[in-house]
Amino acid sequence: MPDVTATEASRRFADLLDGVEHRGERYTIVRRGHVVAELAPVHTGSGSDAKALLRRQELDGEWVEELASLRHGLVAQERY
Repeated sequence: MPDVTATEASRRFADLLDGVEHRGERYTIVRRGHVVAELAPVHTGSGSDAKALLRRQELDGEWVEELASLRHGLVAQERY
């Protein structure tokens, strides 16, 4: 990922966006020698990404109990 100064990024912003959009390029924006931002393509998530994110979360014990209570109270209805 090439470094680009903030000044250069402001002067070439449309070109940088074209690189990101059409070629998937990524840039690190540097101001006064410090990294201040990254310019990169937006990652569009997928169902598997969402599932992986949810698997990493801790379960809320109260929610689990409430869900179990709600499930216990469900009554199956026959369909005609």
